[in-house]
Amino acid sequence: MVALDLLAATAALVDIPSVSHEEAALTGHLEARLRRLPHLDVERVGPNLVARTDLGRTVRVVLAGHTDTVPPNGNEGSRIEGDVLWGLGSADMKGGLAVMMALAETVPDPAVDVTWVFYAAEEVAAEHNGLRHLARDRPELLAGDVAILGEPTGGEVEAGCQGTLRVEVTVRGARAHTARPWMGRNAIHRLGEVLRLVEGFEERRPVIEGCEYREALQAVAVSGGVAGNVVPDEARVLVNRRFAPDRTVAEAEAEVRALLAPALDHGDEVTVVDAAPGAPPGLTSPVLRRMVEDHRLPVRAKLGWTDVARFAELGVPACNLGPGDASLAHSADEHVDRASLERSYEVLRAVLTTPAPPPG
Repeated sequence: MVALDLLAATAALVDIPSVSHEEAALTGHLEARLRRLPHLDVERVGPNLVARTDLGRTVRVVLAGHTDTVPPNGNEGSRIEGDVLWGLGSADMKGGLAVMMALAETVPDPAVDVTWVFYAAEEVAAEHNGLRHLARDRPELLAGDVAILGEPTGGEVEAGCQGTLRVEVTVRGARAHTARPWMGRNAIHRLGEVLRLVEGFEERRPVIEGCEYREALQAVAVSGGVAGNVVPDEARVLVNRRFAPDRTVAEAEAEVRALLAPALDHGDEVTVVDAAPGAPPGLTSPVLRRMVEDHRLPVRAKLGWTDVARFAELGVPACNLGPGDASLAHSADEHVDRASLERSYEVLRAVLTTPAPPPG
């Protein structure tokens, strides 16, 4: 059991509002605390904050977490009841930030070099993501042998992540009066075959480094129509594809196009709206492998997408491990419990204080 009151520390961060694009007060608070620590070199990069040790260790561990939350849902401010903290961002991911700060302040002489990354705008469009900006503009600040993101996992390991792809499928027809539909071609009706193909998608469940991923293809939005008495000449469906990290974005896109091809005619379009690659589990990393073995941590595949993929693109193996239940994220009853905070702290403290095996 740790001596720190991590529940109270998390509550203090919850009480500093930090909705996406409005993280300045929280980042300033974290920066002031980090600058008081003589063992860290601290750099502010726009809305992002990076602190590093420079001890000449053979292994560098990156611990990263986002500072923003989604907008409030009647859950502003913190409320502690026994060993449970309620409030916006308590699980996603101010509990993780509190653990990171506690480690930065209580482990001044780690056995590994450590980089602490606090980045903005994870909860909004990728173009705003602070980690993306750092990877593009200052990749040297993200260099390391392994990275651990403090996303809520209940103190267990969610390895790698699946990639994501969204495509907009546009099918075309010909307008006509609804009293004489045979004179036109109904584009909305044509979507029926597209949707049947999407619904019939056969998921893959590949096992990679012992982790089972589960692919999916879902229609998530439909639009079309002109007026109540007009046969529509255009209709659209937005399709979301989740693919295992043994597939590239290009391969996932090609598979979607091949699946839908039988329903499409000349003039129809399949347009990629956005895409992000997945990340392999990274469990070949000696640091992660020992962390899992020493603490007998359950390991499961991350079926959603997280910023571990950005580290994977930089050649840094990464996983998700932090306090809280991811299923509570963004909900009105978001909360985190003391045991989850303390478990995450103890696991990560051991990573930082145990001499690391050489990178392999």
